[in-house]
Amino acid sequence: MGNPSRLHFSLDLLKGFEAAARHLSFTRAANELSLTQSAISREIKLLESRLEVRLFNRIHRGLELTDAGLALYRSVSEALRLIDRGIEAVTGPAGGVVTITTNVPFASFWVVPRLPRFAALYPDISVRVAATNRVVNLEREQIDVGVRHISGGTLPPGAIELMTERLFPVCAPQLLRRRDRPLKKPEDLARHTLLLYAPDDMPQHWSDWPRWLEAMKLAGPAPAATLSFGHYDQVIQAALDGAGAALGGNLLVQRHRDGGRRVAPFGRDRSVAIGGRYVVTTAAHAAERPSVRVFVDWLLGEAATG
Repeated sequence: MGNPSRLHFSLDLLKGFEAAARHLSFTRAANELSLTQSAISREIKLLESRLEVRLFNRIHRGLELTDAGLALYRSVSEALRLIDRGIEAVTGPAGGVVTITTNVPFASFWVVPRLPRFAALYPDISVRVAATNRVVNLEREQIDVGVRHISGGTLPPGAIELMTERLFPVCAPQLLRRRDRPLKKPEDLARHTLLLYAPDDMPQHWSDWPRWLEAMKLAGPAPAATLSFGHYDQVIQAALDGAGAALGGNLLVQRHRDGGRRVAPFGRDRSVAIGGRYVVTTAAHAAERPSVRVFVDWLLGEAATG
């Protein structure tokens, strides 16, 4: 690599390589950068040709970085971070883009409904929500803030507790009015359909009927029927339509309370803290960015005020 002319690369070329190396996938890199998979592949081939080194090994399950590729990834990743910080310094302390990841239900039912308030307070900060039920490596995937659910008692290093979720049964009003099967006390649930949240890519936690029933000391017969859904919004819609009773959290069902479309048949005094906690983690690469600190402080304030 003695010829200096070979060391002049476009920023787009380096961004394509960085995304491919971070995801270990040309397809996911292409999706992130709004390019085609073939365009990313061509960029990598061009970069490898100009550097005269192989950056990736193609394996049957995807890609892996070579030693040269890993060394370049570390340098390019840090360089792009410095560029981002420089741009933020020029555009002002409140500017920039903050990327947050959390699970799909929490994103849909808690984060997204609140974002208009954040936008009104901080119009210079853009927020990107990367909702996924898998555990994301914040550094590797260039995510600034993670809101994660934990079931244990010890906080992960650097994490801040956001909230504890409490669960209670919710249903449509018409279930309470059924003469053949009234729903007036927890024991009546045995004669009703229970709606279950059971995604393939996420362990059950706060949507957990067995633990709620155990906490209520209800070890009686199995429910009349169950319906399982892979998405929490489907559970919510089924409850709204009167298909059965669902377990809802005080923080995740409040957007549907308006208009009396759903009720808590036994009151909120029957809520149980069995769902663990949500915690906020800030990536090391983003911890000092003013826009990220503003966003995390806002999240904590929203949680404190309900």
